[in-house]
Amino acid sequence: MKNTFHLFRISFLLLLLVFSCSQKESEEKTTAASGTEVQEKSERKTILFFGNSLTAGYGLEDYEAFPALIQQKLDSLDLAYQVINGGLSGETTASGLSRLDWFLEEKPEIFILELGGNDGLRGISLDETEKNLRGIINAVEEKYPETKVLLAGMQIPPNMGQAYTDEFREMYAEIAEDEDVALIPFLLEGVAGDPEYNLPDGIHPTAEGHQIVAETVWQYLEPLL
Repeated sequence: MKNTFHLFRISFLLLLLVFSCSQKESEEKTTAASGTEVQEKSERKTILFFGNSLTAGYGLEDYEAFPALIQQKLDSLDLAYQVINGGLSGETTASGLSRLDWFLEEKPEIFILELGGNDGLRGISLDETEKNLRGIINAVEEKYPETKVLLAGMQIPPNMGQAYTDEFREMYAEIAEDEDVALIPFLLEGVAGDPEYNLPDGIHPTAEGHQIVAETVWQYLEPLL
């Protein structure tokens, strides 16, 4: 009887040892897989879209906005980039400049600046808008000299007078040339003014409009990758 109990005890201890080893091996595999996933994410370079409601995708789901569509494009091409959507509805160049530091805690490989539209619609001084746009670009380049900046040009309707509208449009090209940054001549090319591609407010693109915007952005973003 004692021998039977002794054998049972040995068998139980062996089973316990095997189970313990198997569990440890499983935990090690899980930890290794998790570590690999974290490493892969950390190796992805960042593309930061910094803008207003156009970037934020006003009136749409997050995945329908053009920054998310750019992420889908990058993933489909197996390019190691992660997109951050830093769009905020109602943002002006002044408020963008004031909140910039929060987004620059980590280095963006590419910084896409889409601001100024709300300034133009509100009739803010062009000198003020230009100063803020240059300030944002300079702040990014000062902190991260290797970051590539892509400036998204905007246009506005002639509500504030034709002279203001023309100067507003030309401002982006002048800034891009002076600051030596890449330029999207007009972010809403093929979308602005077309009811088919805009929400009822006539300002913000529909999901289909964002697809066109994404194609426009990709045309000027791809050479920077």
